[in-house]
Amino acid sequence: MLLPLGFLTGYTTQFGFLHLFEAPVWVKLLLSLLVLDFIAQYSVHYLLHKVPLLWRLHLVHHTDKMVDATAGTRHHPLDFILRETFAFIAVVLMGVAISFYMFYRILSIAFTYFTHANVSLPTSLDKTLSYVIVTPDMHKFHHHNQLPWTDSNYGNVFSIWDRLFGTFTYRNVKDIVYGIDIADHTNDESIGVQLGIPFNKNVKSK
Repeated sequence: MLLPLGFLTGYTTQFGFLHLFEAPVWVKLLLSLLVLDFIAQYSVHYLLHKVPLLWRLHLVHHTDKMVDATAGTRHHPLDFILRETFAFIAVVLMGVAISFYMFYRILSIAFTYFTHANVSLPTSLDKTLSYVIVTPDMHKFHHHNQLPWTDSNYGNVFSIWDRLFGTFTYRNVKDIVYGIDIADHTNDESIGVQLGIPFNKNVKSK
Protein backbone atom coordinates (compact mmCIF):
# COMPACT_ATOMS: atom_id res chain seq x y z
CA MET A 1 0.00 0.00 0.00
CA LEU A 2 1.39 3.42 -0.91
CA LEU A 3 2.01 5.83 1.93
CA PRO A 4 0.17 9.19 1.72
CA LEU A 5 2.38 12.12 0.77
CA GLY A 6 1.51 13.86 4.03
CA PHE A 7 3.28 11.07 5.91
CA LEU A 8 6.55 12.02 4.18
CA THR A 9 6.24 15.76 4.63
CA GLY A 10 6.45 15.57 8.42
CA TYR A 11 10.08 16.62 8.43
CA THR A 12 10.74 18.12 11.88
CA THR A 13 14.29 17.18 12.96
CA GLN A 14 16.61 19.99 14.04
CA PHE A 15 19.94 18.18 13.68
CA GLY A 16 22.05 16.41 11.05
CA PHE A 17 23.09 17.14 7.50
CA LEU A 18 19.56 17.48 6.10
CA HIS A 19 18.86 20.32 8.50
CA LEU A 20 21.65 22.45 6.98
CA PHE A 21 19.93 23.27 3.68
CA GLU A 22 16.55 23.83 2.10
CA ALA A 23 15.31 21.41 -0.57
CA PRO A 24 12.05 19.82 -1.73
CA VAL A 25 10.85 16.99 0.46
CA TRP A 26 11.48 14.44 -2.30
CA VAL A 27 15.15 15.48 -2.49
CA LYS A 28 15.63 15.02 1.24
CA LEU A 29 13.76 11.73 1.10
CA LEU A 30 15.96 10.45 -1.73
CA LEU A 31 19.14 11.51 0.09
CA SER A 32 17.89 9.80 3.24
CA LEU A 33 17.16 6.58 1.36
CA LEU A 34 20.58 6.58 -0.29
CA VAL A 35 22.52 7.23 2.91
CA LEU A 36 20.49 4.72 4.92
CA ASP A 37 21.00 2.10 2.25
CA PHE A 38 24.74 2.77 2.07
CA ILE A 39 25.48 2.91 5.80
CA ALA A 40 22.83 0.66 7.31
CA GLN A 41 22.95 -2.00 4.61
CA TYR A 42 25.85 -2.01 2.15
CA SER A 43 28.59 -0.86 4.54
CA VAL A 44 27.63 -3.03 7.48
CA HIS A 45 27.07 -6.00 5.16
CA TYR A 46 30.56 -5.54 3.73
CA LEU A 47 32.02 -5.51 7.26
CA LEU A 48 30.05 -8.63 8.18
CA HIS A 49 31.94 -10.43 5.43
CA LYS A 50 35.38 -8.92 5.96
CA VAL A 51 35.77 -8.84 9.76
CA PRO A 52 36.31 -12.45 10.97
CA LEU A 53 34.35 -12.07 14.22
CA LEU A 54 31.40 -10.49 12.43
CA TRP A 55 31.56 -13.04 9.63
CA ARG A 56 30.91 -15.79 12.16
CA LEU A 57 27.68 -14.06 13.11
CA HIS A 58 26.70 -13.60 9.48
CA LEU A 59 27.30 -17.27 8.65
CA VAL A 60 23.82 -17.99 9.98
CA HIS A 61 22.41 -16.14 6.98
CA HIS A 62 24.59 -18.03 4.52
CA THR A 63 24.16 -21.60 5.78
CA ASP A 64 20.67 -21.80 4.30
CA LYS A 65 20.78 -24.34 1.46
CA MET A 66 17.24 -23.58 0.28
CA VAL A 67 17.28 -19.81 -0.22
CA ASP A 68 13.79 -18.34 -0.43
CA ALA A 69 11.92 -15.35 1.02
CA THR A 70 12.40 -16.67 4.57
CA ALA A 71 16.18 -16.41 4.18
CA GLY A 72 15.83 -12.64 4.13
CA THR A 73 15.08 -12.57 7.86
CA ARG A 74 17.41 -15.43 8.78
CA HIS A 75 20.01 -13.58 10.87
CA HIS A 76 21.74 -14.10 14.19
CA PRO A 77 20.28 -11.66 16.78
CA LEU A 78 23.70 -10.01 17.21
CA ASP A 79 23.88 -9.53 13.43
CA PHE A 80 20.53 -7.75 13.58
CA ILE A 81 21.62 -5.52 16.48
CA LEU A 82 24.75 -4.50 14.56
CA ARG A 83 22.68 -3.53 11.52
CA GLU A 84 20.31 -1.45 13.64
CA THR A 85 23.27 0.28 15.27
CA PHE A 86 24.54 1.36 11.85
CA ALA A 87 21.02 2.49 10.94
CA PHE A 88 20.95 4.66 14.07
CA ILE A 89 24.29 6.20 13.09
CA ALA A 90 22.90 7.05 9.64
CA VAL A 91 19.78 8.61 11.15
CA VAL A 92 21.82 10.81 13.48
CA LEU A 93 24.33 11.89 10.83
CA MET A 94 21.64 12.85 8.36
CA GLY A 95 18.98 14.01 10.77
CA VAL A 96 16.53 11.63 9.12
CA ALA A 97 12.90 12.25 10.05
CA ILE A 98 11.07 9.28 11.56
CA SER A 99 8.72 9.26 8.56
CA PHE A 100 11.70 8.94 6.19
CA TYR A 101 13.22 6.19 8.29
CA MET A 102 9.97 4.24 8.44
CA PHE A 103 9.56 4.59 4.69
CA TYR A 104 13.06 3.18 4.17
CA ARG A 105 12.38 0.30 6.57
CA ILE A 106 9.23 -0.65 4.64
CA LEU A 107 11.13 -0.40 1.36
CA SER A 108 14.05 -2.40 2.77
CA ILE A 109 11.81 -5.19 4.05
CA ALA A 110 10.03 -5.39 0.69
CA PHE A 111 13.36 -5.69 -1.11
CA THR A 112 14.62 -8.26 1.38
CA TYR A 113 11.73 -10.58 0.55
CA PHE A 114 11.84 -9.74 -3.16
CA THR A 115 15.56 -10.41 -3.63
CA HIS A 116 15.56 -13.62 -1.60
CA ALA A 117 12.36 -15.04 -3.09
CA ASN A 118 12.60 -18.17 -5.17
CA VAL A 119 11.67 -16.30 -8.34
CA SER A 120 13.42 -15.19 -11.50
CA LEU A 121 12.65 -12.29 -13.76
CA PRO A 122 13.36 -12.52 -17.50
CA THR A 123 17.15 -12.31 -17.75
CA SER A 124 17.16 -9.15 -19.86
CA LEU A 125 14.83 -7.38 -17.40
CA ASP A 126 16.78 -8.57 -14.37
CA LYS A 127 20.08 -7.35 -15.83
CA THR A 128 18.60 -4.00 -16.82
CA LEU A 129 17.06 -3.37 -13.40
CA SER A 130 20.31 -4.42 -11.70
CA TYR A 131 21.96 -1.22 -12.93
CA VAL A 132 19.94 0.64 -10.29
CA ILE A 133 18.31 -1.79 -7.85
CA VAL A 134 19.12 -5.20 -6.42
CA THR A 135 17.29 -7.95 -8.30
CA PRO A 136 16.59 -11.60 -7.41
CA ASP A 137 19.13 -13.10 -9.82
CA MET A 138 21.75 -10.50 -8.91
CA HIS A 139 21.44 -11.37 -5.23
CA LYS A 140 21.53 -15.12 -5.84
CA PHE A 141 25.27 -14.88 -6.54
CA HIS A 142 25.80 -13.58 -3.02
CA HIS A 143 24.40 -16.87 -1.71
CA HIS A 144 26.72 -19.10 -3.75
CA ASN A 145 28.58 -21.51 -1.48
CA GLN A 146 32.10 -20.42 -2.40
CA LEU A 147 34.25 -17.35 -2.92
CA PRO A 148 34.51 -15.03 -4.76
CA TRP A 149 30.78 -14.82 -5.43
CA THR A 150 29.95 -15.01 -1.72
CA ASP A 151 31.83 -11.74 -1.26
CA SER A 152 29.90 -9.81 -3.88
CA ASN A 153 26.55 -8.07 -4.39
CA TYR A 154 26.19 -6.71 -0.85
CA GLY A 155 23.46 -4.23 -1.74
CA ASN A 156 19.96 -4.35 -0.33
CA VAL A 157 17.89 -1.83 -2.29
CA PHE A 158 20.29 0.02 -4.58
CA SER A 159 22.87 -1.85 -6.66
CA ILE A 160 24.85 1.32 -7.35
CA TRP A 161 27.09 0.73 -4.31
CA ASP A 162 28.29 -2.63 -5.63
CA ARG A 163 28.99 -1.10 -9.02
CA LEU A 164 30.79 1.92 -7.54
CA PHE A 165 32.99 -0.11 -5.19
CA GLY A 166 33.77 -3.05 -7.47
CA THR A 167 31.79 -5.70 -5.61
CA PHE A 168 29.24 -6.33 -8.37
CA THR A 169 28.99 -9.78 -9.96
CA TYR A 170 26.63 -11.12 -12.61
CA ARG A 171 27.43 -14.42 -14.31
CA ASN A 172 25.46 -17.58 -15.09
CA VAL A 173 22.74 -18.16 -12.50
CA LYS A 174 22.71 -21.88 -13.30
CA ASP A 175 26.18 -22.19 -11.73
CA ILE A 176 24.98 -21.09 -8.30
CA VAL A 177 24.99 -23.59 -5.43
CA TYR A 178 23.33 -22.31 -2.24
CA GLY A 179 24.87 -22.60 1.20
CA ILE A 180 28.39 -22.02 2.45
CA ASP A 181 31.15 -24.59 2.03
CA ILE A 182 32.84 -23.94 5.40
CA ALA A 183 29.67 -24.86 7.31
CA ASP A 184 28.12 -27.56 5.14
CA HIS A 185 28.44 -30.04 8.01
CA THR A 186 26.00 -28.10 10.21
CA ASN A 187 22.24 -28.58 10.34
CA ASP A 188 20.83 -25.58 8.49
CA GLU A 189 17.30 -26.18 9.84
CA SER A 190 18.12 -26.36 13.57
CA ILE A 191 17.68 -23.07 15.43
CA GLY A 192 19.96 -24.22 18.24
CA VAL A 193 22.74 -25.24 15.88
CA GLN A 194 22.46 -22.03 13.91
CA LEU A 195 22.53 -19.74 16.95
CA GLY A 196 25.62 -21.59 18.13
CA ILE A 197 27.56 -21.26 14.86
CA PRO A 198 29.49 -18.11 15.90
CA PHE A 199 30.84 -20.02 18.92
CA ASN A 200 31.28 -23.43 17.25
CA LYS A 201 35.00 -24.16 16.92
CA ASN A 202 34.24 -26.86 14.35
CA VAL A 203 33.01 -24.19 11.91
CA LYS A 204 35.93 -22.62 10.12
CA SER A 205 36.35 -18.98 9.28
CA LYS A 206 37.42 -18.00 5.78
